[in-house]
Amino acid sequence: MPFTLANSAIVLPDAVMLSACVVLTLAVLTFVFWIEPDESDSAPHRSQLDQLLERRDSIYENLRDLKFENRAGKYAEQDYEQMRDSLETEAAQVLLEIENVTGNEAPIARRVPPVSSTPRS
Repeated sequence: MPFTLANSAIVLPDAVMLSACVVLTLAVLTFVFWIEPDESDSAPHRSQLDQLLERRDSIYENLRDLKFENRAGKYAEQDYEQMRDSLETEAAQVLLEIENVTGNEAPIARRVPPVSSTPRS
């Protein structure tokens, strides 16, 4: 079959399409395997202390919201006290975990009962 202009019109688009696919494949492979990501591209890893502090702040916010909603009359007194006690217990646990993580050896301040001024007999 002799080479004619009609035959070259059929071969030319296939060659262009094939070369475009090869170039695109090479570009994708170069991007995926050769270009190294920058350290700032990855999300920062949060430390355990950061997670605990965020949890503590969230609990405190929930306590504030609960107090506001109770003042608005949204909860019965018994329900309010139960939810408040639950949140306060969770907050105490988180604060102890924070102390353990930070290695804080400072004694926790305790309430001292008032001393009466009357002498014992």
